Amino acid sequence: MEKLKNLYNNEFGSEPQSVVRLTGDGSNRVYYRMIGVADVIGVVGTSVEENRAFIALSRAMQECGVAVPAVIAVSDDELCYIQDDLGDVSLYGAMTSARENGVFKTEDVECLCRVVAELPKIQFGVPVHFDFSLCYPVSDFNERTVMWDLNYFKYCFLKGVGVEFNENRLEDEFVKLTKMLLSDNDNVFLYRDFQSRNVMLQDGKPFFIDFQGGRRGPIYYDIASFVGQARAKYTAAAVSSMIDAYLDALAAYKSVDRVRFMKMLQLFRVFRLLQNLGAYGYRGLFERKKAFVESIPAALGQLGVLIDSGEFPYLSSLVEEIAMQPMFVRLESKELVVDVVSFSYKRGIPDDISGNGGGFVFDCRAIHNPGRYEPYKKLTGMDEPVIKFLETESNIAEFLENAYALVDNMVDTYKKRGFTHVQVCCGCTGGQHRSVYSAEHIARHVADKFGVKVIVTHKMQGVHYVIEAKT
Repeated sequence: MEKLKNLYNNEFGSEPQSVVRLTGDGSNRVYYRMIGVADVIGVVGTSVEENRAFIALSRAMQECGVAVPAVIAVSDDELCYIQDDLGDVSLYGAMTSARENGVFKTEDVECLCRVVAELPKIQFGVPVHFDFSLCYPVSDFNERTVMWDLNYFKYCFLKGVGVEFNENRLEDEFVKLTKMLLSDNDNVFLYRDFQSRNVMLQDGKPFFIDFQGGRRGPIYYDIASFVGQARAKYTAAAVSSMIDAYLDALAAYKSVDRVRFMKMLQLFRVFRLLQNLGAYGYRGLFERKKAFVESIPAALGQLGVLIDSGEFPYLSSLVEEIAMQPMFVRLESKELVVDVVSFSYKRGIPDDISGNGGGFVFDCRAIHNPGRYEPYKKLTGMDEPVIKFLETESNIAEFLENAYALVDNMVDTYKKRGFTHVQVCCGCTGGQHRSVYSAEHIARHVADKFGVKVIVTHKMQGVHYVIEAKT
């Protein structure tokens, strides 16, 4: 912070009157709004190489007529710098109403088209003025970088979701996808994170930010990133208009076969969505950032439509399976949904995927355990002999009456307050008998009494089903 203040003082002759840290969206870089003689943005980075890449790219973009924040001053150690303040209105923010209502008006689509029409100028103009050896962390889109992103999806999303998958079959299709992605490369400038959150608007004019990860690559990557941004929720008509606007602008630089272009664009949209899901998995499932978790269903929905099941049958079936997981079905609901889960304490208490921590965990281990007796060891709490044992040889009825009272009060209160999620977990030693019986009865009780949607998961049995809300 002191370095930034000194930099400001050296440039403008006085210290800033106020310095406010701005919220980030997944970056290690820290941004500050510095107000005083001049209003600017101060940036503190963690990598000299990354800062050098941004500064050099900023100058290159200005040379080819692209609107970006000008870098005003850089510290001697190159770890911080000051740049223009472009305000708080991002393209993503400007489209909030359209996104929430699902209606992109003519003026919204025209604004989006103006932005993508700038992309060919960036792609073909920057290489004339930029030394690609300054790229951070790598200078080219290649097989290694593609596999980095695909493995990001595998390890940060698939592992985080916890689905079982055949790694060998998945890797076979990753290799195939990689070869197809690298089959056509113009070696233009690849922005890498070209999306509406990285476009600022001033009097309707777009300014571009956060391009420090740029490198050399194919034309398809950035337009795929923009039109396929899952969180933006563009309509099909808006996407079609943007693609037309991009191709019209691209014609000044390159002639393309539209059929070939659309096929490659679809392929890159699939790749970008896999990459996005890796980020959503890491930021949402591991770092517990709710906004990223909430973006997953839309990304899965797009991916399911775009994947060619003939080319990638295993990946297609895997995405379809994940999209049906209760955690993601529930996130699409605007009404209260109750998750009821049985589990084994040996495997740990289930995570609350919503991030709000609402609900209960009931320990069923004090109930007489039918699993101790040979006739019941291979059965579960959904089987009639176990049900009869628990209802005649244990205190489970009393246990559930107490659980009902607690759950009823919370469900009733959450419904009145407009909340969308309650999670109720029932655990026992093996997650097989007592916890399964309890979860089944709590789920049916809540569904019958309140008429809400209930998602039931028996983790140790791999059972998922939904009790739909009563209309």
